[in-house]
Amino acid sequence: MSSSGEERGVVVAEPEPPRGNRSRFAFACAILASMTSIILGYDIGVMSGAAIFIKDDLKLSDIQLEILMGILNIYSLIGSGAAGRTSDWMGRRYTIVLAGAFFFCGALLMGFATNYPFIMVGRFVAGIGVGYAMMIAPVYTAEVAPASSRGFLSSFPEIFINIGILLGYVSNYFFSKLPEHLGWRFMLGIGAVPAVLLAIGVLAMPESPRWLVLQGRIGDAFKVLDKTSNTKEEAISRLNDIKRAAGIPDDMTDDVIVLPNKKTAGKGVWKDLLVRPTPSVRHILIACLGIHFAQQASGIDAVVLYSPTIFSKAGLRSKNDQLLATVAVGVVKTLFIVVGTCVVDRFGRRALLLTSMGGMFISLTALGTSLTVINRNPGQTIKWAIGLSVTTVMSFVATFSIGAGPVTWVYCSEIFPVRLRAQGASLGVMLNRLMSGIIGMTFLSLAKGLTIGGAFLLFAGVAAAAWVFFFTFLPETRGVALEEMESLFGSYSANKKNNIMSKDKEVVDEQ
Repeated sequence: MSSSGEERGVVVAEPEPPRGNRSRFAFACAILASMTSIILGYDIGVMSGAAIFIKDDLKLSDIQLEILMGILNIYSLIGSGAAGRTSDWMGRRYTIVLAGAFFFCGALLMGFATNYPFIMVGRFVAGIGVGYAMMIAPVYTAEVAPASSRGFLSSFPEIFINIGILLGYVSNYFFSKLPEHLGWRFMLGIGAVPAVLLAIGVLAMPESPRWLVLQGRIGDAFKVLDKTSNTKEEAISRLNDIKRAAGIPDDMTDDVIVLPNKKTAGKGVWKDLLVRPTPSVRHILIACLGIHFAQQASGIDAVVLYSPTIFSKAGLRSKNDQLLATVAVGVVKTLFIVVGTCVVDRFGRRALLLTSMGGMFISLTALGTSLTVINRNPGQTIKWAIGLSVTTVMSFVATFSIGAGPVTWVYCSEIFPVRLRAQGASLGVMLNRLMSGIIGMTFLSLAKGLTIGGAFLLFAGVAAAAWVFFFTFLPETRGVALEEMESLFGSYSANKKNNIMSKDKEVVDEQ
């Protein structure tokens, strides 16, 4: 056994001077993993504008259009459900490559679609890629990142989703100048180009150290941890924590080991998650499902997918004006997602979630009220209501993006125990995509049944309930090592756990 192997046992290495900011390597890994999300965001954003032209060119009904818009998220359930098992089997890195391959094929199929069934096949293939990417990118990043910057780095997938959405909106605006039958095909098909480049780039990343440990590749795991930690002592500490969480004795220090009771293919995970979970795991699962449900059921995809329709109802008649306003939504959403990412490790997950959901409730209430006023006064130009509608759409996406957007992925990728993380996170993503698909496929019908203002008032009620859930149920996880996360859960009292964490922090600060 080499000296480095001895250091990775129970013996702590001699302290060494800090070797600079080693988290730069983790930063680069997070960037590469998260860039797959650009294609996901592009696919979501581009359909917002492309739908206007697809409906006219293929002569679709409102029901067909609703299905086309939202079905991608239902299809993504297949990818989300398979991603946990796939990533445990072939690794986090190659699962990201697989997601890129599905994106590539789906974009080409949609770009060359000649009729409604053809484009639905493309949506099906792309949807599987969406499911894979939305689960694996935040999980990989959380497992590579040190605790001090985990929230920041784990937010990258959400940043790149929003960059992709913005690019989709911009693509809508520029390709809308082409003939109708060509414009929407270019909008959808061009997404195949970055999919190839990004899938190749991901191959330059290392594998997740936690996955490597679960394969018994202790030496390879330490090499990755050594590159992503600020000091060698931190790398050794992280490795020891992962080994303990995986049930590996401290005296097993060889570079390659045969794991006792090896569970690398997800065996027993579903039983531990759903059939006989511990109180802590049950709390974690409910927290994960609750936060994913709230993120989507509060209506974000209704705004992202149907921005032109909303602006039309608000009084913007020109398609050009509607697409420009939609581009503004993308710009605001992207800017504020960057803000949320930069402060998630400073202010914590819980504070951002509460602030975000509170702002979303106020914005949705105001948006629903202004649209109701406009709807009850047809033929009249009510400038204050039009201005308030546009403004509150922007404030809604802004407040969503500082908390509910990025923190959902950060929180749910870090709270599960290591053996349950991939498949536990996949359950959250499956619910997320299911709710997104339901919203996408029912919004136009909901707006007709309740009026568009009533639909947003309904979303406001969901946001209010979500704020109460976050306040009472979610403990703060900022700065907690992944292997210690389970100890925060189980009491179903966020305040109690937060008090415990505050006292522990005070002790550390005093030392």
